[in-house]
Order: sequence, then C-alpha cells, then structure tokens
Amino acid sequence: MSAYATPAELEAGLDTVREAPTDRGTLELVVVRPEVGEREVLDEATLDLDDGVVGDRWRNAGRSGGRPANVNAQVTLMSARAAALVAGERERWPLAGDQLYVDLDLSGENLPPGTRLGIGSAIVEVTDEPHTGCKKFTERFGLDAMVFVNSPEGRALNLRGINTRVVEAGTVRVGDDVTKL
Repeated sequence: MSAYATPAELEAGLDTVREAPTDRGTLELVVVRPEVGEREVLDEATLDLDDGVVGDRWRNAGRSGGRPANVNAQVTLMSARAAALVAGERERWPLAGDQLYVDLDLSGENLPPGTRLGIGSAIVEVTDEPHTGCKKFTERFGLDAMVFVNSPEGRALNLRGINTRVVEAGTVRVGDDVTKL
C-alpha cells in the first residue's frame, strides 16, 4: 500500500469491515491523548463518568470557542477493521485520534444511539453525536480516506467511528470482550 490507501484499496476492504461481529467483539487497542498531537497506547485504562478515559485530554481540551467538553463525545470508538483499512499498519491506528479500537460492527443499523456496550467492567452508551473525519484525519490518511469514511456508505457503517458516553465506570483491557447489551 502507498502512503495513503487508494480509492480502489479502500473499496476492496469494505467486505472485511462488513464481516465484523455484531453482538460480541474484542477491544483491540486503547489509546489516550495526553496532549495535542500526542498518543499513548495502553494495555488497560479506566473509564470514568466525569473524565471519560482517564489520562486522555478530552475533558481539559473542551471544544472550539472555549465551550466545555461534550459529554456525548466523551469516548470515541473506531472499528479496528476500518482503522486497518485507512491507516494500514497497527502502529498508525492511533493517529486517527480515537481512544478505543474494537472489532465490532459499529454501523448505525447495528448500534443506534442509546445502545449500550459492555467493555471490561465498564459500560458506554452510543450517542447521536456525529463522528466525522477532520482536517487532521485528511493530513494523516489522505483525502480519499476522508471522502470514503464520510460517503453515504461510510457514514452508514460509521467507518470514522462512533461517539459514546460512560454510563458505568470501570476498567477496560486490550483483549476484553465488547458486548452489545
């Protein structure tokens, strides 16, 4: 694969993404963003009702215009299969900026807003807050990847990922089951 996946390569990988488990998957990668542009890969993390993923800058970063952090975008999940498709090597997945990478069908049909997921001893709830690629996503993975994840099919499959909020605090570990409740 070149520096960026081509449209043909992205399209060819869709079947693999669609084959993700629907009810019980696996937590493949945990990442925190302690500072802007920094990524730290963890074996385990604590999900907290107030802080999201402990050690991540979500709460302190807030939103543009100095608005407080959005609780409906507290923890982001990305399909490990979609991450592999757009980023390639596993070492590049954290560049997407998500915290939890899961092998699970994240499509809106499978996980509509309000769906709860058990991950380790924590529970998160899917919110209706859209999760779309941004300028940084384009810089890291190319314009074709941005167009692909934001296409009608990409949006239906939530290739860019989903936003969740923590409803039950707990510990998550790489390898934990991710279970639709």
